[in-house]
Amino acid sequence: MGVYSPGSTVACPHCQVTVQLIGERLKGIVLTPHHILGEAAASRDGYRLDSSVCPNCRQVVLAIEKVTFAEDREAYDVVWERLIVPPAAERRVPPEVPVHIAKDYREASQVLPASAKASAALSRRCLQAVLREQGYARQNTLSEQIEAVLPDLPTYIAEQVDAIRVIGNFAAHPIKNSRSGEIVEVEPGEAEWNLDVLDLLFDFYFVGPARAEAKRDALNTKLIEAGKSPMR
Repeated sequence: MGVYSPGSTVACPHCQVTVQLIGERLKGIVLTPHHILGEAAASRDGYRLDSSVCPNCRQVVLAIEKVTFAEDREAYDVVWERLIVPPAAERRVPPEVPVHIAKDYREASQVLPASAKASAALSRRCLQAVLREQGYARQNTLSEQIEAVLPDLPTYIAEQVDAIRVIGNFAAHPIKNSRSGEIVEVEPGEAEWNLDVLDLLFDFYFVGPARAEAKRDALNTKLIEAGKSPMR
């Protein structure tokens, strides 16, 4: 069974809420050479379509699986699965994130299923934009910017940010460091990791401070109503 098969518990690719997908497997929508050529077909590889609905957002989820059937043509193993609707799982960007940074992040997540190299290039550029926004614009390379920011981050975030250099193998791929937006070969999992690290930085630099400011404003309102001086 694929990740997005009916009955699977998964984060909905539309709304990102963890749900159990509703639907029934479309048994008739399956294609193997055997179905067309009969016993003359040597290959047991085929494709199966999964259709379901998210009970939270009520959106349709379509995924295609490449499968390999057993000799009896009944049991099968899933080789890979790809989303069709939506084309990629939606990664939400908090509204507090600046528009130009959010744009690169969305594009990086949207192209990930089609090209990890393109996604990684966009996410590296997005990371540089975040660091420049926070005052690390004097450093010439992404590696230097990462090195400069590490002492200013909580340990749990600093370790994740520093791992971008390790996973990306900047020493072997210096172009990622000097021209971060270039599309070059990436290591397995690198593109996904970059996006996950950006999620942490978004929360630390944009979401957390905005929430703290909102709470402070609410407290100041109460203090003023009580005839007291507001917090600075």
